Amino acid sequence: MALYDDVVTEALLSQLGPNFDLMTEQHRGSTGNDDQAFWTFTILEAAERNFPQPDDSMPPWLDIAVNAWNSMVVRWNTTDCNGGFTWQIFPDNPNGMDYKNSISNGGFFQISARLARATGNNTYLDWAQKVWDWSEEVGIVNNETYTVYDGVDAKTNCATVNKHQFSYTQAVYTYGAAVMYNYTDGDAAWGNRTSKLLEAAKVYFSPFENATDIMFEAACERQGICNTDQKSFKGYVSRFVWATARMAPATLAEIQPLLTASAVGAAKACSGGDSGTTCGQKWYTGAYDGVPGLGQQMSALETVQGLLSQQAAPPLKAGEIKHVKGDDDTAAPTTAGPTATSTTASPAPTGTPPKRVNVPTDDAATSDSAISSQGWVLMGLCLVTAWAMAMA
Repeated sequence: MALYDDVVTEALLSQLGPNFDLMTEQHRGSTGNDDQAFWTFTILEAAERNFPQPDDSMPPWLDIAVNAWNSMVVRWNTTDCNGGFTWQIFPDNPNGMDYKNSISNGGFFQISARLARATGNNTYLDWAQKVWDWSEEVGIVNNETYTVYDGVDAKTNCATVNKHQFSYTQAVYTYGAAVMYNYTDGDAAWGNRTSKLLEAAKVYFSPFENATDIMFEAACERQGICNTDQKSFKGYVSRFVWATARMAPATLAEIQPLLTASAVGAAKACSGGDSGTTCGQKWYTGAYDGVPGLGQQMSALETVQGLLSQQAAPPLKAGEIKHVKGDDDTAAPTTAGPTATSTTASPAPTGTPPKRVNVPTDDAATSDSAISSQGWVLMGLCLVTAWAMAMA
């Protein structure tokens, strides 16, 4: 299924940035840590599937993900709350410079877990553990219910948790925990966390007694107030929860009924428009609800195609991921790594980094986080197309 390779490659290359770290000048004013994290998910997907490299003039996909991680890790902010990533990166975009949200921190947690598995470098494992511990410490991951909340405010030293809940943050942490479970050869603690995060995710299913196991966005969907970003969240939930079953196979028995029922609901909701294939937002209605959009199409595609996910090979890991022609395999694993010392959020490093980076460097608002529209639209296209090719 090479038909869409050029389209996906074009989207990926558009976001690389001058330092090959997914920081682009054209989106500087609106790029947050969550935005960079989501593009890094996409680049990792390309690496984990050995998606074709366009040519030898750019770093391998895996190295781009490493570059992104290196540019993010220096933003670990210990000025307040003993750590954590703020939502925003640049002071000229001040809305969110004090807000330490779960999607930014959960994104870095998942990236670190996946890089540990993809490279065999335990520096990333250590950082995944560090972010997890911090998330529990400040309460954005409840250590009893495993509910993931929206964030905490550094202006109050993170004393109060904003308990808004969104499905995609729950899913981002769930998949990160599942990857940790897989990479650590079935460590019981990570298995337990994965199971409890998955159990907590059930709040996003079964909105009514006659809509059992059908996914919905609990914070806004029933009230009809979801914004454009929130209408796409079910797509990320489907992707990461289906993927969780590949990393922690024992969870499949719990996941499959939820996402199978949701896929049926999504298919029934994709019956609008002149062609009868336009997807609506509310899957529990049993029909098209007249609310179309890219997020709705993407979410339905992710959920329905996810039915095939268990037939595909799992994401590749260290020793299996290819690099460009003539390149060596990833560097040997090491347990030595950076300890973040940065105390204030800072922009990505300047200058042109090496094209091969395998070992990390030693540098170390009150509602749903906004997302740059152009970035997420392209990211969504990359995700669903790459997934479609992986399933083919």
